[in-house]
Amino acid sequence: QVQLVESGGGLVQAGGSLRLSCVVSGRTFSSYTMGWFRQAPGKEREFVTVISRSGGSTYYADSVKGRFTISRDTAKNTVYLQMNSLKPEDTAVYYCTAASDISTFMWSRSHAYPYWGQGTQVTVSS
Repeated sequence: QVQLVESGGGLVQAGGSLRLSCVVSGRTFSSYTMGWFRQAPGKEREFVTVISRSGGSTYYADSVKGRFTISRDTAKNTVYLQMNSLKPEDTAVYYCTAASDISTFMWSRSHAYPYWGQGTQVTVSS
């Protein structure tokens, strides 16, 4: 069974930065495509970004492109989400996700990911 544990959330002013981490345990980290989704109060969960198993490919939602960066460290079984130039609309619970067998055209679909972390709250004040 795969376990994902996020950390790094918090309260930050608009324009600030945060780095989220997600540690993966239970199976071979390099076997998983890793993604981040977020859910704001009263809204549906939405795709943020994804990184391929090798780390060679990434994909971002238009709303975060140029501000957020996803990366992974195989030695630490960890995926990161560096968030810069944060905006109040980035406020949400951020979830780390993993999938071992997922097509690229499914990368932004939450139902394609069987493994989820518990989420970490990010609040951006104006």
